Amino acid sequence: MIFDLPGRFWRGNLHTHSNRSDGFLSPAETAQVYRDAGYDFVSITDHFRPEYGYPVTDTRDLRTGTFTTLIGAELHAPRTEAGQQWHIVAAGLPLDFPPPSASEDGPGLALRARAAGAFVGMAHPSASLLTASDAESLDAAHSIEVYNALADRENRGDSWHLTDVLLNRGHRFTTYAADDAHLQPQDPPPCQAWVHVRAESLDPDALLTALKAGHFYSSTGPELYDVRIEGDEITVHCSPATKILLTGGHPGAEVAQGTNLTEHTFPLRLFRGTHCRLTTEDTTGHRAWTNPIHLG
Repeated sequence: MIFDLPGRFWRGNLHTHSNRSDGFLSPAETAQVYRDAGYDFVSITDHFRPEYGYPVTDTRDLRTGTFTTLIGAELHAPRTEAGQQWHIVAAGLPLDFPPPSASEDGPGLALRARAAGAFVGMAHPSASLLTASDAESLDAAHSIEVYNALADRENRGDSWHLTDVLLNRGHRFTTYAADDAHLQPQDPPPCQAWVHVRAESLDPDALLTALKAGHFYSSTGPELYDVRIEGDEITVHCSPATKILLTGGHPGAEVAQGTNLTEHTFPLRLFRGTHCRLTTEDTTGHRAWTNPIHLG
């Protein structure tokens, strides 16, 4: 499990916008919001569209010894089943990543971003009304944005159902949470969803390698200290929770409820042959999630 890997956890946001596209603040001001909130890194992923000049926002000068950035963009191309453009998060793009051609579709653009070295995420599937067919066509993605804090204001922040369908069909996506912060005055506050990435250093390449390997978990508040499987059981150690869930590729669930739960062990028999994940929830309703765990 990732909790035994060398290094430590680094907190970061993978989906953020500045005034290089439709965000409110400059890249420097945007990064400062996250730095002041105790984050270790941010990826400013401005909309890669012609009206904004296809920006790949250069944030290298915002890096310090204790805070770094991943160069990225939110990529767009035609066309999902709902008739909309794709929204594809790409963190780790080269600054000279070329705009899409007139004939390039979303899956092709995602494949090109992955080949260029990016960690590729399927942005807010629920808010984009993605179908399973849409999502299966985006097979170049590493990960699915299972929680989007901005989309949550329209009750479309959670994309776990589609994710479980895809995982049950044999796809091996990881899962991440993100703000999608634009920092507009009317928007929800930032710093509401993030990833904790396990890496030996804050070097951008080390973070990208860890992200691609799935060495992270996601949160909107709680922390996970350890998760381990021994025999037919899984045990989690976490910050105080009122509910701990084991869910996944079976309609059922294992549930523990109480006050100040910091450890629990569940049997795995319900999810043998499929996948599972642990979710912790605190008194405020904030949650943390492991990546999917695939069981033989």
